[in-house]
Amino acid sequence: MTHIWVRAEQRPNEERVGLTPEGAAKLRAAGLRVTVEQSHVREIGIEGYRAAGCEIAPENSWPTAPHDAIIFGLKELPENGTPLIHRHIMFGHAFKGQPAGRVLLQRLKAGGGALYDLEYLVDEAGRRVAAFGYWAGYAGAALALKCWAAQARGGICGPVAKYPGKAALLADLAADLGDASRPQALVIGARGRVGTGAGDLCAAVGVAVTKWDTAETAHGGPFPEVLAHEIFLNCILARAGCPVFVPASARTEARALRVIGDIACDPTSDFSPIKVYDRTTDWAAPALRVATDPPLDVTAIDNLPSLLPREASEDYAAQLLPSLAALTDLDSGVWGRAKAEFDRHVATL
Repeated sequence: MTHIWVRAEQRPNEERVGLTPEGAAKLRAAGLRVTVEQSHVREIGIEGYRAAGCEIAPENSWPTAPHDAIIFGLKELPENGTPLIHRHIMFGHAFKGQPAGRVLLQRLKAGGGALYDLEYLVDEAGRRVAAFGYWAGYAGAALALKCWAAQARGGICGPVAKYPGKAALLADLAADLGDASRPQALVIGARGRVGTGAGDLCAAVGVAVTKWDTAETAHGGPFPEVLAHEIFLNCILARAGCPVFVPASARTEARALRVIGDIACDPTSDFSPIKVYDRTTDWAAPALRVATDPPLDVTAIDNLPSLLPREASEDYAAQLLPSLAALTDLDSGVWGRAKAEFDRHVATL
């Protein structure tokens, strides 16, 4: 019997989950064994999983799970260097040259484990089968506008926290923006899930958006239009061949640009299209000031959908459920392709 073990998230400010109680019930009906760890932070409570017939395990007990269990989480594991013996489903951030990703691959190789990276679960045409993109775009655009509002008041954006829903987020953002004239925003990747979410948030608060996609970026740059907008929202994943949208020289060039929302958020990748910063920001300090005359802030939080954990979890879990039901066959389909990607990268160690 295929055994999926839903672990508690151990990263701060992470309350999402990739399987709802309703989805767990469907997996059990399809013949899968489902274990769910208790969690003191998960947005969706444990009682729903218990009612669905799931086995309940102590929080963070996954290292002692049966060897054949498939450990399912979203964000990073604790970086304690221990070998990893299980097969893991998560966002590993390990295939684009990230230093921490290389360590993760070494731990998996040492323990004989494997990574089925959620970013690399794709169909036959190479399209991702599930993504948090819409809510990342929605929350990322909101955060960029909060940074702009704080900067307009002469400050820098302070700590942020989760919202009970998007209505609460919109109300908070409207209060921040007040009656001031709205900035002009440029969204690159506007036709994708992330860009759509960013565009919808901007429309909801009256921010005009210039929408770019592959046609507008195909020439490879430079892109002076980016510097001519007050807000730039990057919604394109960093991959080989991705052009540079914001060069390092933007710190000192003449520009209207005041805030960069790097929603794709992969600054340590060799392929990052934004060269004015080199580290992520976080909930305690969401804005990184990279220039002062005039100011330029970058916001780059890599778990943005957690600002709206319930909407994000329910949406993502619904997209992913058909693939989880196919875990009974790890050698083909989305899982076979993800394992081949892992094998290719671990072979370079």
